[in-house]
Amino acid sequence: MTDVLRRGRASLAFSFFAQGATFALLVTRIPAIQDRYGISDALLPVFLAAVPILAGVGSVTTEHLVKRIPASRLLRWSQPVVLLALLGVGAGDHLVEVAIALGAFGLAVGALDASMNMLGVSLQRTYGRSIMLGFHAAYSLGGIVGASLAWAGAHWHVSLLVSYLPVALVLLPATFVGSRWYVDGSAPEQREAAEGGPVVFKLLLPLCLVMTFAYIGDSTVSNWSAKYLQDVLGSSEQLATVPYNVYMVTTLLGRAIGDFGVRRFGAVAVVRLGAVVAALGFAVVAVAPGAWVGMLGFTLLGLGLCVIVPQTFAAAGRLFPGASDTAIARLNIFNYVGFLIGSPLVGALGDAWNYRGAMLVPMVLVLVTLGYARSFAPEPNRYGDGHERPRTADVGPGSNGL
Repeated sequence: MTDVLRRGRASLAFSFFAQGATFALLVTRIPAIQDRYGISDALLPVFLAAVPILAGVGSVTTEHLVKRIPASRLLRWSQPVVLLALLGVGAGDHLVEVAIALGAFGLAVGALDASMNMLGVSLQRTYGRSIMLGFHAAYSLGGIVGASLAWAGAHWHVSLLVSYLPVALVLLPATFVGSRWYVDGSAPEQREAAEGGPVVFKLLLPLCLVMTFAYIGDSTVSNWSAKYLQDVLGSSEQLATVPYNVYMVTTLLGRAIGDFGVRRFGAVAVVRLGAVVAALGFAVVAVAPGAWVGMLGFTLLGLGLCVIVPQTFAAAGRLFPGASDTAIARLNIFNYVGFLIGSPLVGALGDAWNYRGAMLVPMVLVLVTLGYARSFAPEPNRYGDGHERPRTADVGPGSNGL
């Protein structure tokens, strides 16, 4: 059964990687998508807002579907839909075609995000130690690969379809074959849901707020870092593209080592440190005298924010062990809420006040996470220290694992 867990962990990590690459390929080619379909600047925000809104609908739908269908099956079929929708975005010629493709992408990505994290949390529970940050590190790695491929496509003026097609041809069969090894813990959890009680939103609310604040910070970097460096700090256009890549690399590094920090010091300490480092990053960005100091701030942001989201999903699973799938599906909605709020919030504050001052707002919101840090504490175990410990699945051959 140890081999079963290892294969399940590897296949799920690859699913996270594939989704990171797919999402990066979409968002980093938005200017090309706008040009291909003749989407006006006034209409573009409508398209951009529709995707996370529909993703929220997909997440809510997944909450109800997992009561009858295993999360592994939902992930197995939603990931190909996301990849095919990406192809649809690159293959269309008319506005209605890209609208349908983006709509399908949004609905499917909501189901995909929710089911991926459901499987990650249930697998972490079986392992008995922190592994969620590793899955999100794979997502960050995929994002770096996807963004690099998108840069190459833009640099050599490759069409969207030609840019997307090889990725889909590789990832679609690979993820589908890999899905046969998913380890699904949702079915027994749902059978216990009646005994465990429903998800009480009042208890889940602190984690929902933390998720929202984290994604406000994340969307600030993805949407405003280039403009901030160029317009406020006076960098060149070429240098202005660097902060987001630096942010993604430091996110990957932070998540790659974050699980070791959680195992050694506990989730509460890691989340608190992440919030402080992220707030420091926003402060450095706000007072930076030049572009290179600004990039230092974005580097700190990547190291700080990267640990918060995976640990928020893990905390929801611990808070409602008898109904973790439901809790994760509801929590996942606030991923999209933060994304929807972050970019317009900073833009409005920047226009009405100034962009340096606007960077202080996500800084304050991230610091609010410190007040909710106790929500990340695991239940006390037989060791009496509140730290996670490996279960029999981690001991070695001969254990009954699942």
